[in-house]
This record gives sequence, C-alpha cells and structure tokens, in this order.
Amino acid sequence: MEQNNIEKKYNVWIIILSIAIPLVVAVLFKVKLRDFGFDVKPLSFLPPIYATINGITALLLVWAVMAIKKGNRALHERLMKIAIGCSVAFLGMYVAYHMTSEATKYGGEGIMKGIYFFILISHIALSITIIPLVLITYVRALAERFDRHKKIAKITFPLWLYVAVTGVIVYLMISPYYVQ
Repeated sequence: MEQNNIEKKYNVWIIILSIAIPLVVAVLFKVKLRDFGFDVKPLSFLPPIYATINGITALLLVWAVMAIKKGNRALHERLMKIAIGCSVAFLGMYVAYHMTSEATKYGGEGIMKGIYFFILISHIALSITIIPLVLITYVRALAERFDRHKKIAKITFPLWLYVAVTGVIVYLMISPYYVQ
C-alpha cells in the first residue's frame, strides 16, 4: 500500500478515537457502578499503580528518543509501542478507579492549591490534545513517512512527556487526601 494511502486509511480512525476517547472517559468518569446496583469495592489500590505507569511512560519516552538519536530504530519502535501500551493501561485503570470511587478533593491551601490546579488543568487539557498527536505520529512512522513523523514527533514528544510527568506530580500532590 502506498504511504499516503496508509495515512489516509488511518485518518478517519484518528479523528474517531481523538473525539471518542475523551468523551467516553468524561462520561465514564461520572458513572458510578454502585448507582447501577453493582456492589463493588472502591479500587483504591489503583492510583499509585497508574501514577507509576505514568512515570514508566515518561522514562520510556526519553529512552525512545535517545534510541532513535543513536540510530537504533528497532529499539525506538519497541519502546514507543510499550509507551502507547502503558498509556492505554493507565487510561483503563484511571476509568476503573473513578467508576468505583468518589472523586478526591485536593486539601491543600494557598499557593499550593493554585499550583495544583494549574498542573491538573494543564495535564487534563494536554492529555486530550496528545491523543491525536500520538496517533498521527505513530501512523506516519507506520507509513514510513519519517520526514513527516519527525516533524510532528518534535511536538508530540514534549507534550506527551509533560502529560506523563504531571500525572505523577498530580498523584503525589493529591495522594495525602485519598480516603482509604
């Protein structure tokens, strides 16, 4: 299949997923399984796990960039696939946690509260923005359009890294306020 056709083939899926994922997450974030008669215990063990996965994702992203800069395309490709897998695992655990648990309110005050909300809001906004960027970047590599892949990867990488790192920071800042 011609390179442009590969990109065109996936463009519809990129659009669908870029819209559907944030919408489904927003809806599921509000859904509580108890409201539907399910007797489920809160999955309170998940936040440190998915925060760790965010940290692993950040390390994988940095390692993948180092690999490609050294010319190791095979390692770069494997690391990027694992990073995408980690992001998908994070998303599944994040939704599962919020479907079984009440939202945790940040208990800090003063400037820390402002810093927390700035980090949280930028994290959420960029986590939505990063979906199409990751998908486009991946498809361009899949299509072997490495010139175009590299151009968008220069945007995708720092934003995805920010989302991964701030995911850990948000967890560390709110973790003292989790109800056990």
